[in-house]
Amino acid sequence: MWRFTNRILNLFSPDKELLLQLEDLLGFLPKRLAYYQLALTHSSGLEDVKENNERLEFLGDAILSAIIAEYLFKKYPYKPEGYLTELRSRIVRRESLNNVATRMGLNKIVQYNQNDRGLSRSHIFGNALEALIGAVYLDQGFVQTRKFIVKQMVQQYIDIDVIESTDTNYKNQLLSWAQRNGHTLSFDTLEEKNEKSRRHFTVGIILDGAQVATGVGFNKKEAGQEAAKNAIKELKIQ
Repeated sequence: MWRFTNRILNLFSPDKELLLQLEDLLGFLPKRLAYYQLALTHSSGLEDVKENNERLEFLGDAILSAIIAEYLFKKYPYKPEGYLTELRSRIVRRESLNNVATRMGLNKIVQYNQNDRGLSRSHIFGNALEALIGAVYLDQGFVQTRKFIVKQMVQQYIDIDVIESTDTNYKNQLLSWAQRNGHTLSFDTLEEKNEKSRRHFTVGIILDGAQVATGVGFNKKEAGQEAAKNAIKELKIQ
């Protein structure tokens, strides 16, 4: 009865289009739309925006990690803790989540400053996905959140077998290569600056005392991964 009444009311809602998009994305109709609107609001979206999705992102990150941990624990009953930890890390990594979010179509409904071209190349859509998970949890509770993550995300967009055999942690790859081959390697922060109200970091890869690559990101971790990726390409590491 609630679903029928809510659906009728939604037909006359000024947010009808967003509600339909969310229903298609989530697999259910939201009860409290305000949570989802906030989840889809990046800090760059409006100059006078008072709230953004960062707190919901924090909540969603913790919930996603717990549910993925439970999922892997049940899927691989005989795998050791180290294996499960590494696989979970690969699944919830920003790059992986950004890919999932884009394939789900979140990039079409997230509110952000589209004039800032760097943002669309960053991980804001993966961050918004975590915020969306936080919104689902507050709106629907843990059971429905688990259902959303497993059915709408994992089963449709995450190929665990591929993730298991593919390591996209470029920093770890580069560090392992340097250790195996007796090189000294460091990640140095070369620059921190503010551009259009956002902070940018430049990280350099120093190999045996010489800089071999750099990377730019909105935080040091992101810049370090980009620098490591560029170094692997520059050094032709397989």
